Amino acid sequence: MTRTPTLAGTVLTRGLMFLALWLVLMPSVKPADLGFGVLSTVAATWTSLHLLPREAGHVRFRALLGFVPHFLWQSVLAGIDVARRALDPRMPMRPGFVSAPVGFPPGLARNEFASIMSLLPGSVPVGETETAIVYHCLDMDQPLAQHMAEEEQLLTKALMVGEGHD
Repeated sequence: MTRTPTLAGTVLTRGLMFLALWLVLMPSVKPADLGFGVLSTVAATWTSLHLLPREAGHVRFRALLGFVPHFLWQSVLAGIDVARRALDPRMPMRPGFVSAPVGFPPGLARNEFASIMSLLPGSVPVGETETAIVYHCLDMDQPLAQHMAEEEQLLTKALMVGEGHD
């Protein structure tokens, strides 16, 4: 069962993340720096709530953290494959476009999925339809649509589609 975070939980989570970012960027405990950091945190939190309402969906950070090692490993493998294709003249390259069906409806969750998948070398999203994302890939013989479906299944645990995506 999934639940939408409360407004207070969303404000607290975003506020703490913005404050942590401020402290990383400006590692100072001087009262003036901290005061400005708190004001900046309040402004950033307020802005984020207006630009990305909590009803638009949310991310499950534990599930996303669990996805990170898999993503990094896939990135390394894909990077090696792209390097081999670029440096070995015998390596096949059949560039083209593949339409990969996707379960995320158009909107924030689909955009997040496409953005994350664009970080994997060898394919880049170039368009979309109501039910699929269109990718440009280096080798049409590779099972890109199947690979994207597997990645979507893993990422579905972390990206929660909100009310704004129905």
